[in-house]
Amino acid sequence: MKTNDPAPERATERLDPAAHGIDQRPTTDVLALLLTGQQRALRAVDAALPALAQAVDLAVARLARGGRLVYLAAGSPALIALADALEIPQTYGEPPERFLAILAGGRGIVDDFAGGPEDDADAARRDVAAAAIGEADCVVAISASGSTPYVVAGLEAARAAGAACIAVANNAGAPLFGHADVAVLLDTGAEIVAGSTRMGAGTAQKAALNMLSTAVAIRRGHVHDGQMVAVRADNAKLVARATAMIAHTAGVDRDVAAQALGAGGGDVKAAVLLAAGASDPADAARRLAASDGHLRPALAALRPDPSARTPAGAQ
Repeated sequence: MKTNDPAPERATERLDPAAHGIDQRPTTDVLALLLTGQQRALRAVDAALPALAQAVDLAVARLARGGRLVYLAAGSPALIALADALEIPQTYGEPPERFLAILAGGRGIVDDFAGGPEDDADAARRDVAAAAIGEADCVVAISASGSTPYVVAGLEAARAAGAACIAVANNAGAPLFGHADVAVLLDTGAEIVAGSTRMGAGTAQKAALNMLSTAVAIRRGHVHDGQMVAVRADNAKLVARATAMIAHTAGVDRDVAAQALGAGGGDVKAAVLLAAGASDPADAARRLAASDGHLRPALAALRPDPSARTPAGAQ
């Protein structure tokens, strides 16, 4: 039977009753209300933790096979995804070509942030094909509505190409979820400014992507005791940070740490092993290769835990 009932209103498009009269309120009240919306959005990420954990494991498995982590997005989520994809190689020393962003409108969106490209499903299919997405890759598609044509078509094409597919959306029952191996629902609800998903929905998306990429880096051995031991130290601030990490982890002074960093060619993990007693850079490299790039087992093999040794004077 046909019906003329309109499609159900998406949660992200609804009017929030709390925002009634917001344009007449004092500025501090406006800001407080906006902050409440941001805090509510972050709480929505809590419920998504189990799905995010699955997403991390899926991404790590594909990267271990030599594949790529690929973000697919349009509009505001595209800007969030691009920032995350660009930051991963710098922060965690990963090859830039292993982290890709496929964006509606391409990189040109940073100069001309137009809305039209997000409706172009055919462009999404072309962009996925041009990126040679395949079975080794993991594609993370992000859309607040979960129905953006570019993103839905792109994820459908990625799945057809054999990629592992993760969908991140802010509305339950989003069409995007139908093309995903893992569905991450960030149920942020109504925005303080109705439909302005750069606010609450965007905050939750940024948190989720930051968490996903950081957890991936941890699982890949790029974080040791909360330190970014694979950082690309290419400025004075990062060289100082790397030197401090080496000194702390290897238990040496900063001069020794600085020398080790130089001898290791700027590789923090190798420098830690050199400072801890590896014979030369080649030895450090061999030890890291044997531990699949994870510093803790390489360091333990080089210098066993002192607490496990027989105390001085003991019989």
